[in-house]
Amino acid sequence: MDTALTDRTLALAGVFQAAQLVQQLAREGRAETRAFAASVHSLLMIDASSTEAVYGGVQGVRFGLGLLRDKLAGETDPGDVEIAKYVISMIHLENRLRRHPEMQEAIHRGIGTIQSQMKFFEATENGDTAHPRLVEKLADLYTQTLSTLTPRIMVSGEHGYLADPQIAAKVRAALFAGIRSAFLWRQLGGGRWQLLFLRRKIADEAGRILVGRSEN
Repeated sequence: MDTALTDRTLALAGVFQAAQLVQQLAREGRAETRAFAASVHSLLMIDASSTEAVYGGVQGVRFGLGLLRDKLAGETDPGDVEIAKYVISMIHLENRLRRHPEMQEAIHRGIGTIQSQMKFFEATENGDTAHPRLVEKLADLYTQTLSTLTPRIMVSGEHGYLADPQIAAKVRAALFAGIRSAFLWRQLGGGRWQLLFLRRKIADEAGRILVGRSEN
């Protein structure tokens, strides 16, 4: 088993998962609950022991792995162009972030502060959901940092949903999580060229991880 490929596939699945969560929230005003919670909580996993641990295990990106497997293998849907736009935008913004070490440090400090503030809610929080206060705080940190970089990620959807403060906060938190996964993907040796030339290999690995998980 190629451990490096597995880790990169998990991280890239995190990006794809975040992209679809953003689309769901903007178009339907809802998102896959467990996938959203895993993506949001991944932002707090600064010192995780493994790539799997970032997402609370493979199950945390199961939604993204299925999407990655299907889309890179050539399966198409009407909303694919929009998802691809979000994936590319998040990867691009992560590239911009790497040129701003002071912003990286501000994000690191902000995450630490949020972790401390959220300890009060740990006893009542369900791991399958994301606490509204956590989402709000992460969305605020995104607005103060990544949202100031250009070009900003433009989200398309229903105005009624995007104008709702709670849904808008979830969209920002999902974008934040996607950029965090893109950052991890880069750290693990991922790059844009892999999306062009190793599409089938990544799709096959995503499928292998999913099958291996279902057999355990």
